[in-house]
Amino acid sequence: MVSKNASAKPDILDSRRASAQLELKDRALAATYEGITIADASLPDNPLIYANAGFERLTGYPVSEVLGRNCRFLQGPGTDPDAVAALRTAIREKHAVTVQLLNYRKDGAPFWNRLSITPVLDASGAVTHFIGVQSDVTIEKEATDALQKANERLEAARQQAKRELEAAGVVQRSLLPVELVHVPGYNFAFKVKPCSDVGGDCLNILPLDESHLAVYILDVSGHGVAAALLSVTLSHMLSVVPDRSFLYQASTANPGSYSIAPPAEVVSRLNRHFLANPGALQFFTMIYGVLHLPTAEFRYVSAGHLSPIHFMPGRTPRIRETGGVPAGLLPAATYEEHSLTLSPGDRLYLCTDGVFEAEDHSGQELGVQGLIEMLDRNRDLPIEYVLASVMRSVDEWSAPAGLSDDASVLAIERSS
Repeated sequence: MVSKNASAKPDILDSRRASAQLELKDRALAATYEGITIADASLPDNPLIYANAGFERLTGYPVSEVLGRNCRFLQGPGTDPDAVAALRTAIREKHAVTVQLLNYRKDGAPFWNRLSITPVLDASGAVTHFIGVQSDVTIEKEATDALQKANERLEAARQQAKRELEAAGVVQRSLLPVELVHVPGYNFAFKVKPCSDVGGDCLNILPLDESHLAVYILDVSGHGVAAALLSVTLSHMLSVVPDRSFLYQASTANPGSYSIAPPAEVVSRLNRHFLANPGALQFFTMIYGVLHLPTAEFRYVSAGHLSPIHFMPGRTPRIRETGGVPAGLLPAATYEEHSLTLSPGDRLYLCTDGVFEAEDHSGQELGVQGLIEMLDRNRDLPIEYVLASVMRSVDEWSAPAGLSDDASVLAIERSS
């Protein structure tokens, strides 16, 4: 026979093991940093029946003061009603939820509490309790809020910069001629294709007197507001108001009168003017020339710019003489004047580097030769149609990214 003491021994061991496991769980719950609570779902208002030491450390409330109460005593004036409503809905509908609440410790100090509520089901599937896990996420929340505010400030600054660029673009485009001068025996045309950013292209043809036209095209280095402002400044310097313009020079023999300044002198004066402010390194390339209408002689200076492309009927297109460095770059820069004469049917094309430096999807530039080929394919069309075709081709070449710089072309034709 087996004695009663022998049969009772396993039950005692099982009971001790269970007790040890429960004690271990209690120690683990007490040691964890997070606050752990258990609420009785069968009682009105779901009172707490358990809170660990972590909850006491987190909230400052002794466990003895919170048992039998609903956890809403942690809420205060800054607690988000929407988060509280989401929490109440989850408890009413008996499903898990995680919310972030601004709660208050016993001493009134606020802290951000990430509260997770999980329902506990019995064997029949009924919810008997809710387990709550509370974590102090104040540092994380403050860091997130600070990052959000920084991003908002950054976005506001970006929008402001965008508005300034758009305003600068409007001002810059307003300086372009609405239409060019009409002179018997000559045809003029231009096209400007702005890039997405604000660039610094500027061009015009202006009457200096009854028999001379000033012709210029320029490209300010860089992009943005500074480039647009310099472009605006240059357009004023290259006006036809003698006492305010670099295109004229005062007469020494007859005070108060002015004469047309030679192209080399105009560019040299611009170079000296912008070198006088070394703190703002801004330079520009340009072609400036004077067209004598009776003889069709064009005297010009190229300052670091692609020289005029000369088309002559029945002959190979020619890039005219180059030379010079960009204006505003070197104190010792000198500028040599060149001359050509347009015969009937001749055309001159002046363009900025945004045209021939346009890149396709693989990064290959259109190139000067590619530009000349475009012009040559359309040489029998009127010049305004030639320029429209070139700009369409440049758009197609640079798709889908688009132009990274302004593209401008100015055309002069002596009528046949």
